[in-house]
Amino acid sequence: VRLDPSDTATSENSGSASASRMTFMAGHAIRGAVEAAMVKWQEEDRPAIAKYQYRPPPTTSYDSETGQSEPNFAYGYVAEAATVEVDTEIGAVRILDVVCADDVGRVINPQGVQGQIEGAIVQAAGYAILEDFKQEGGEVQTGRFSTYLIPGIWDIPERVHPIILEYEDPGGPWGVRGMAEMPFIPLTPAVTAAIHNALGVWYDEFPLTPERVLWGIHDAGAE
Repeated sequence: VRLDPSDTATSENSGSASASRMTFMAGHAIRGAVEAAMVKWQEEDRPAIAKYQYRPPPTTSYDSETGQSEPNFAYGYVAEAATVEVDTEIGAVRILDVVCADDVGRVINPQGVQGQIEGAIVQAAGYAILEDFKQEGGEVQTGRFSTYLIPGIWDIPERVHPIILEYEDPGGPWGVRGMAEMPFIPLTPAVTAAIHNALGVWYDEFPLTPERVLWGIHDAGAE
């Protein structure tokens, strides 16, 4: 089987490679094209060349009378837990351990899935504790790496424990679910909850910079 992908001269409009949709959408397209090519092959049409454009099931908006809708045609599932250490003198938060259980439906590339989980959590660590984007009057105030901090080797979680689950999606190709963004989303809530368990302080703003953490401790009288 030879694919002819990413060529606008031969491929239909496929939309974007975003929103954790690539494996789900491309998987359906590849499967459909292979099945169509197999029919031609069996009819002695060789080399068997086939095209297939996958169109997902339609979605529906919220019905205020029935309370029902079909907002999406596929879903991803993930759960995360974080262990953190908080320096109450300077407000610094250190993410020690992260456990991420990700239901991918069916694993196509185990090493790629594990790498995606680890990479998304590293990215999310910056989102949770460092990357404080500020603007004023429509102008960026944190336009340098000295003011807009991104995680370095000392800022990322010390250990990431990926747990890959396979509960097949009946609508996915071979049971596949999208998973790319799933590990990113829960880390900030997990870190916030872990800090609450440590200090008894809830934070409703992030990133959880040292300054913000110290103000929370001070306001709650949890010093």
